[in-house]
Amino acid sequence: MTTIHVLPDRPTMGRQAATIIAQILKERLLAVDGPVRVVFAAAQSQRDTLDALIATDGIDWSRIEAFHMDEYLGLPEEHPSGFANWLRQHIFGRVPFRATHTIHPGADPEQAATDYASLMGDAPLDLVICGIGQNGHLAFNDPPVADFNDPLDAKVVELDLTCRLQQVEDGGFATLEEVPTHAITLTVPRLMHSVAVVCIVPDASKRQAVTAALTGPITTEVPASILRTHPNATFVLDKEAGADVDPGQ
Repeated sequence: MTTIHVLPDRPTMGRQAATIIAQILKERLLAVDGPVRVVFAAAQSQRDTLDALIATDGIDWSRIEAFHMDEYLGLPEEHPSGFANWLRQHIFGRVPFRATHTIHPGADPEQAATDYASLMGDAPLDLVICGIGQNGHLAFNDPPVADFNDPLDAKVVELDLTCRLQQVEDGGFATLEEVPTHAITLTVPRLMHSVAVVCIVPDASKRQAVTAALTGPITTEVPASILRTHPNATFVLDKEAGADVDPGQ
């Protein structure tokens, strides 16, 4: 089932997304015994939601294990645009998680991807909190490398030009030359193997990708379109990103 919310502005979008995530956590996932495994995206598009989520009362963070969905190759460990560092700044270091599991590519990224997949295990993820890239990517599964039947759970990928340009536009890097060309990403099947997905997308720059993902064919040319086949996917958009989408569709 796909649910779509289109909100009037970005702060309202963030608060609504946080309310939905908190409800899923408190009423469904934390209502039963055991740890809850949540994957977070590291992107400026997620900041309003993360700030609102952290301010939400009643979430037992001590039962939540946090993962992230992708990481650049070739950046120094301390680089502020590294996704593990971004998440530590914006949520991992701000609430008392049961555990946080970050990707460290190191000298052997292929092995690091294998190790991270093993760490996640075979069980479904409980919640994936994600966005959509300007090229329609899901995590760093850009159109040239996205595979809806990928046999791997995590892998090394080459980033396409649109993806790398977006990293400059989002303020992570000053120039295209500074943006890494490769990354480790969770694959599409691993993200889809989850109890629930909340996809948060603001800004007019994402309008075309959002429209294609929600109204066009389900195709690896728009990897995020696969989310429409998930049994429990919620999209939370601001009016600029969701201008062409009917919430009642």
